[in-house]
Amino acid sequence: MYAIIATGGKQYRVSEGDVLEVEKLGASEGEKVTFDQVLAVGGDELKIGSPTVSGASVEASVVAEGRGRKVIVYKYKPKKGFHKKNGHRQSFTRVKIDKINA
Repeated sequence: MYAIIATGGKQYRVSEGDVLEVEKLGASEGEKVTFDQVLAVGGDELKIGSPTVSGASVEASVVAEGRGRKVIVYKYKPKKGFHKKNGHRQSFTRVKIDKINA
C-alpha cells in the first residue's frame, strides 16, 4: 500500500517504513506527526481524492532535524565590477512513515 501526500509545497509517494526528508515541520525528535493532505491511496485499488481523499491520513514519527548542504548563490555583472556571493542551507525534517490510514 502506498499514498501520495502533500507537505511543504511538495508531493511525496510514501509507503510504510519509508524514511524521507520533508520541509521543516517544527516538531522535535521522537514526536509523532500526521499528514492529512493525502492526494491518493494505492494498493489493491487506487483511490484518488478531489483534491484530497476524505478520511485518509498518514502517521509518521520524526527521526531527526537538520540542514542540507550549502548552495552558493553568486551574482556577477560583467564590466561593472559587481560581485555578490551568498550561501544558503535549507532546513529539513527527516520522518519515518509508520502507518497509512485509508
